[in-house]
Amino acid sequence: MVPDHTLNYRSIMIRSLQEQGKALLALSDRIDASYEEAVELMLACKGRVIISGMGKSGIIGKKIAATLASTGTHSFFMHPGEAFHGDLGMVRSDQEADLIVLLSYSGETEEVLKLIPSLKSFGNKIIAITGGLESTLAKHADIVLDGCVAQEVCPLNLAPTTSTTVALAIGDALAIALIKARNFQPQDFARFHPGGSLGRRLLTRVSDVMNKNNLPLVNTDTAISDAVLVMTETRTGTAIVLNRDKSLAGVVTDGDLRRYLTTSDSLKGVCAKDIMTPNPLCISQDMKLSEAEAKMRSAHVKCLIAVDVDQQVTGLLDWAD
Repeated sequence: MVPDHTLNYRSIMIRSLQEQGKALLALSDRIDASYEEAVELMLACKGRVIISGMGKSGIIGKKIAATLASTGTHSFFMHPGEAFHGDLGMVRSDQEADLIVLLSYSGETEEVLKLIPSLKSFGNKIIAITGGLESTLAKHADIVLDGCVAQEVCPLNLAPTTSTTVALAIGDALAIALIKARNFQPQDFARFHPGGSLGRRLLTRVSDVMNKNNLPLVNTDTAISDAVLVMTETRTGTAIVLNRDKSLAGVVTDGDLRRYLTTSDSLKGVCAKDIMTPNPLCISQDMKLSEAEAKMRSAHVKCLIAVDVDQQVTGLLDWAD
């Protein structure tokens, strides 16, 4: 195969996106009661929603299962070939029966059809996402979701392109309806995405990330020259000033030093208490990290001191953390 470099690749890709967009708009006009029934069946399912499909449909099925699982619907993907050779043992058929979603554009995929007799004998409900509305799969499914497309955007009308886009969109539409039905919130999403930025902000507490060791602590009577050494050694640009009872008295920052030096030529004989900002902004170590970050942005500060109910310092939260 010799590449044709005379083609206008840009126009080809624009047309591809436009044609697939038209297919999605056409699908939106065909959303009927069967889609509502599918959502109700998913909501009523006491087991898991198991997605299965072969080839490209299987890849789409994996994404649908992942989206459902991350948004509050217990779901996983089951390969039809592996299912036929033992993985059907994962399917529940008791009072907490699983709901099965089978994907096949033609509705005649052999590996998918082989599952139907077993699933029927188990008593599992089947939702089909297919373009073959008169196919074997459609005839044996409890609910059929219309995934028809006029043609694939593939110029040969062979490679699954538009049809897989539509199937994926159907899965997303079901997931969005379920999110709304369950009143799924950002905090719920974060629980299933603890490694993501959202999960970190919504689930992590200040105590999980704050610096608890090697804190830049000084006393009210500490010479400012010594306080500067502490600020430098700990690389915080901050000195936490304590009273005799170890409670928080104030804080000395780089900004405090600069402001002092604009009115004085010497730091000789100056103590931390002479420069510090008293009653600095503080947080509880039990505060959510998201709330602490919002507080830092609002106050335009780069670090916050964590204290307990007795104003004893428990840690330092730096923006870099």
